[in-house]
Amino acid sequence: MTTVSHLRADTPGCIHRIHLNNAGAALPPWPVIRAVQQHLDLEAQIGAYEAADHAAPAIAGFYDAIARLLGAKPHHIAFAGSATDAYARALSAIPLRPGDVILTTENDYVSNQIAFLALQKRLRIRLIRARDDAAGGVDVADFESILKKHRPKLAAVTHVPTNSGLVQPVEAIGKMCREQEVWYLVDACQSAGQIPLDVEKIGCDFLSATLRKFLRGPRGAGFLFASDRALEAGLEMPLPDMRSADWVGENKYISSKTARRFEYWEIPVALMLGSKAAAEYALSVGLDQIENRVKMLADLARKRLNELPGVDVLDKGVELCAIVTAHAKHWNPDTLLAQLQRENINCRISPLTVAQIDFPRKGVQWALRVSPHYYNTEEEVERVVEVLGKIT
Repeated sequence: MTTVSHLRADTPGCIHRIHLNNAGAALPPWPVIRAVQQHLDLEAQIGAYEAADHAAPAIAGFYDAIARLLGAKPHHIAFAGSATDAYARALSAIPLRPGDVILTTENDYVSNQIAFLALQKRLRIRLIRARDDAAGGVDVADFESILKKHRPKLAAVTHVPTNSGLVQPVEAIGKMCREQEVWYLVDACQSAGQIPLDVEKIGCDFLSATLRKFLRGPRGAGFLFASDRALEAGLEMPLPDMRSADWVGENKYISSKTARRFEYWEIPVALMLGSKAAAEYALSVGLDQIENRVKMLADLARKRLNELPGVDVLDKGVELCAIVTAHAKHWNPDTLLAQLQRENINCRISPLTVAQIDFPRKGVQWALRVSPHYYNTEEEVERVVEVLGKIT
């Protein structure tokens, strides 16, 4: 792995701040910053359409870079404006009818839960959540039992929820879904960039993610993976446009044969090129090395936070990742971030509205989220804990 000092030299935001909000938006490295800036400069000089023509080879490289990140092929990849945008495009392609079942977990991402509830309200589908096991993650046996009993149209699992360090067993669930021939959608918004992803091993039909979090890309960019099974079945968005499909006759259109059927015409090319640079940067560092380092830093944060009087670390699960959540009765959520900001420390508060099942079970209304990345140092983690220990 590239040395931490080199990675920090590549990250201008490290100079004046301790950034432990990577689960929100990570600090971009110079190659990402330059890719965006240079294309915006080119658009200003020669025009946006002309700049896109000039950048065509690099744009094609976006699909290749994301595919290599996932163990996929370029035709499986679509650009989207965010992870939620990508997720919604995939979800809208599932041919749901009244009475159909969506099977999910109690730790799925808040926006996904809201989307499921909206579909339940509008289309009268049934939403079933597999229960958690004693360790804190989804009970795989219960998930399998529901799969066999209810034959859901879709199984949907968030790999890493936003409100804890839990890592869900997406590969084990994928095996069940393949055996039962159930459509399988994975939200990798928080795992892409911190955990190696192999869509073949996961066995998903769709996988969505953002670039701004652990992939360290620009905000306003995400991607969707669509499997050959999904493409060959003709799954598509309900409202395609002239990028998703070709208008081939007065009353006829043909969808793209690739995952670009899940794209729209208007794409921010500068952000796409920044995304390409971010994916290539992660690949150059090495996802296995990244995973090892972020887990080490997160484990250190949990250990040190657990040692503070009155502080409870909330993360539960067989496998944990780079998201650390903690709570203390003597902390005031309305002032806590401001107190950290005065020390040039970035963290985040997760409110009850993102964890309506998880937080009540843990007996809290909110949590402090600390999310280190590989460019952070052990000294930064120690400093954050030191500051938190002085807050009364």
